[in-house]
Amino acid sequence: MEAESEPYVRLATLRTLHRVVADLNAARSLAGTLQAVVEGAVHGLGFDAAAVSLVRPDGDLVVAAVWELEESAMGGPSVLLGQVGSRESWDRLLGVSDHWGTLRFLPYDRGWAVASDIPRWIGDGPMPVYANDWHPADGLLAPMYSAGGDLLGVLSVDRPRSGKRPGAWTREALEMFSLQASIAIGNARLRAEMQRALARLEKEQQALRASEESFRQAFEYAPSGMAITELHGAGRGQLTRVNDALCRLLGRPRAVLRQQSFADLVHPDDRALLERTSAESGRAELRLSRRDGGYQWVCLRNSIVADAAEGPSFLLTHVEDIEDRKRHELQLAHRASHDALTGLPNSAELKARLARRLCPEPQTAGAVAGPGDGAYPQPYGGYPADLYGGFDGPDGAELRAEPVHHYGAEGYPLPAAPDAPLGYGEHVHAVVPADHAAGGDVWSGPFRSGGAAPADKGLAVIFCDLDGFKSINDRFGHNAGDAVLVEVARRLSQAVRDGDTVARLGGDEFVVLADGIGREEAKDLAHRLRNAIIPPMRIDGRAMRVGVSLGIGWAGCGMSIEEVLHTADERMYDEKRARGGAVRGARGERSHRRAG
Repeated sequence: MEAESEPYVRLATLRTLHRVVADLNAARSLAGTLQAVVEGAVHGLGFDAAAVSLVRPDGDLVVAAVWELEESAMGGPSVLLGQVGSRESWDRLLGVSDHWGTLRFLPYDRGWAVASDIPRWIGDGPMPVYANDWHPADGLLAPMYSAGGDLLGVLSVDRPRSGKRPGAWTREALEMFSLQASIAIGNARLRAEMQRALARLEKEQQALRASEESFRQAFEYAPSGMAITELHGAGRGQLTRVNDALCRLLGRPRAVLRQQSFADLVHPDDRALLERTSAESGRAELRLSRRDGGYQWVCLRNSIVADAAEGPSFLLTHVEDIEDRKRHELQLAHRASHDALTGLPNSAELKARLARRLCPEPQTAGAVAGPGDGAYPQPYGGYPADLYGGFDGPDGAELRAEPVHHYGAEGYPLPAAPDAPLGYGEHVHAVVPADHAAGGDVWSGPFRSGGAAPADKGLAVIFCDLDGFKSINDRFGHNAGDAVLVEVARRLSQAVRDGDTVARLGGDEFVVLADGIGREEAKDLAHRLRNAIIPPMRIDGRAMRVGVSLGIGWAGCGMSIEEVLHTADERMYDEKRARGGAVRGARGERSHRRAG
């Protein structure tokens, strides 16, 4: 290669260079490419040894490949494999070297520039005689850069077989080779990164498939109902996926459920609760319709499943069967609010219904109450009290303690809006109807100062006390007495209007609440109650008869519950005294039986 003026020598070198470059591109891995680089430098460019130091991710350079034409007795440059030099030391070395185009030549007399951490091997070649002879401590470096200008590594070559420092043609060939080598190394790294990415992707896909299969099995074979609901688009709210447990729970096939939404299945009274719960993660206890037309109590637990890029994707709903628990809770609530013997509302439930109907503020004096029946809401706040007893509404929310009161332009109380939620509508005042026959004495006693102006209809409280019941207990026993109480409760319930309340206050005392009723209507109702009770009843093959004393009181806003019941109780004793019945015992106590 010294005879650079001879064209056939250059042609042979180009052929060799073409062959070794082809070997670079044929390598299948980064390690294979690096090995092709050092072998190509030795066999194609006329050097006895070559090494490649590759830049690591941390920036330092590690000797990744070496090649020597003939292995030295002392191991040669192969001992350098795996040794690391700092990036700072390499940058300093490249900076102090002579610039031969893109190559860097470090003469032996500048060996001080080689830091101790840079891997280096010095062979035992002949010492130079002439100025251009190769010294064993000389070094020729070919930095390799990426297309973006980042350092990929350094190709180091040693001991030209000519024994001379490389001339212009050899330098140019080395520059060309190092450029091709940098391209091959970049491509090899890219292939390696792609292979690693593909391996990671395959592993992630396997994990995803395993996760999807686990989810599918957990979803499909869950012992309780599971459903997936669409959150976006035209199918928003649609059930896109349901499991067998939910199909069995509601008695509906999978194909039918997937055409519906929970809004299509929920009980009308629970729709507002469902809408509040469906908008976010949470839980709700409500009723869903079954195929047989009934309703199933369930607990819905919602979880929003979100996509990292697109946000909330769908709603995962766990549907738990709570029918037995709800039935038990309702039974307990019914037992707490109803008399165990007769099944009628007990004293606590009676007071709770009065509390729901009355407010602590009486109507302003001088206002005239409207006469129409439509001014009155459903009895006692509109709640099915037998189902929801106490002060809780259908969804478990506490009723408003201070209702809003409204009066129309003429002073008439305004009813709640028809579509207002139960317990949250505008309160309609209960006012005491006028007693025209008594000259406006609505209480059959002194008129309350500051009270409401009388109306034509109101809330009647009819107190019922059985006469002759104690003798039945004493003569025939308590079992017979209990049977009489059950029959009286049945007759009273049949005699009242739909929506009226019949409650057992205790012992042989009953109370009837009748809302939206006038004074004459209340008297007619009292007559019906008396006529229902006095006929003989057959108990254990014996004919038994009891009488009844009735007292009609009136409940109005501003009155306490105790005051309302006391007023009706006094009217009942007025009637008992008027009929000459036994009212008080020797010590002044009432002789009839009272329940605690």
